[in-house]
Amino acid sequence: MRREFVLVLLAGAAGAGLVVLASRQAWAHAVFTPPRPLPAQDIPVTGQGLVPLASALALAALACLAAVIATRSVVRRAVGVLLAVLGAGTAVAVLASLHTSAVLAAARASSLSGPLGGSTTSGTPSGGSVHEIVISGPGRAIMAGAPWRAAAVAGAVAIVLAGLATAWRGPRWPVMSARFERSSPGGSRGVGPPDQQSMWESLSRDVDPTVDDGTRT
Repeated sequence: MRREFVLVLLAGAAGAGLVVLASRQAWAHAVFTPPRPLPAQDIPVTGQGLVPLASALALAALACLAAVIATRSVVRRAVGVLLAVLGAGTAVAVLASLHTSAVLAAARASSLSGPLGGSTTSGTPSGGSVHEIVISGPGRAIMAGAPWRAAAVAGAVAIVLAGLATAWRGPRWPVMSARFERSSPGGSRGVGPPDQQSMWESLSRDVDPTVDDGTRT
């Protein structure tokens, strides 16, 4: 059970990490060709710029994986269902068709939010108003990120499988709180930590409340 638990968590975390990594890569290029003598501009567009929902859902899936560790029983099963839903939503977002208008809009937004380099006009960097003229002209989109989109889909599938496994087998897995339960002298594990009042009383007497009476010297 413990090994299965760890493997499912690792699979879900790896899937979410793969989605985030793939979304940071270039999925398309926007090529703007203004009138001469202004130079053409090739702007890469990342998956984050095109489908920001995909990486957001992947990060939410990571949070769900943390909740799987902290929950138990029916609550853990519900978290597994939510995890599967987040993975399915990530896959749908990644597989959504990318239109030329979306690529060009994302390229214009990313280029205006940060400096561009490499293009020159008669030895002068093409920035400021010249750059705005370039990207405001006609453009075309080149879809070049199919491998990264496939990797993101694979990561989303891993999240879905981790969620389904959690919903099915999660209640049988170990829980985080079990390791903090104290054992009774007879070997049972039904005795919990001391309540707040007794803890303060022990501390006032300079006694560690987390140590059993039989082990104190």
